[in-house]
Amino acid sequence: MITTKQMKALERLALARGILPVELMENAGREIFLAVKQRFSVEHKRVIIFIGPGNNGGDGLVAARYFAEVCPVVVLFFGTKEKLSEEARLNYDKIKDKVTIYTIKDGKELEAFRFQPHLELVVIDAMLGTGLQGKIRDPISFGIDYFNTIEGIKIAVDVPSGLDPDTGEAGEKVCQADLIVTFHDIKTGLEKLQDKVVVADIGIPA
Repeated sequence: MITTKQMKALERLALARGILPVELMENAGREIFLAVKQRFSVEHKRVIIFIGPGNNGGDGLVAARYFAEVCPVVVLFFGTKEKLSEEARLNYDKIKDKVTIYTIKDGKELEAFRFQPHLELVVIDAMLGTGLQGKIRDPISFGIDYFNTIEGIKIAVDVPSGLDPDTGEAGEKVCQADLIVTFHDIKTGLEKLQDKVVVADIGIPA
């Protein structure tokens, strides 16, 4: 198992060895796609990806690009483009003309989204991951609420949004996931959820 502090140290080591953060993000997004595709038939489903502005959201944007090759994809962006990390912005620009992206700023905008009952959905949480810091604020807060109301196969990227990645302590709200695709090693906060976790290799040196 690994803590977020240890993970960041490994990411710095990767950078020192010439592995760029954007490469790790590409690998992470591809691994999300592969993990879901290998476990669930996605060709006849619709994929809904909830993203935040950080690198967890960037992973989700990369995954959206891969999913878009085999099935319909909608991205719900809980944030503003100005707050996107550098790597996430690059991946946002890659798919903005290929995938439908809705920017969600308040809860009222979510009221317009009512997916037809017959649709089979794969719903992916890429809002916070290990980026939880203090109280969960809007628009992420109502993003978590909405995620938990949708019927479908639920996937969390790295760590479910709202869960402390180191202690496993749940905040006031947490995305409920059927599968957690985490990177490099199981985060210490996922110890009690190991039966739901798949670990993906994204090219970080050991």
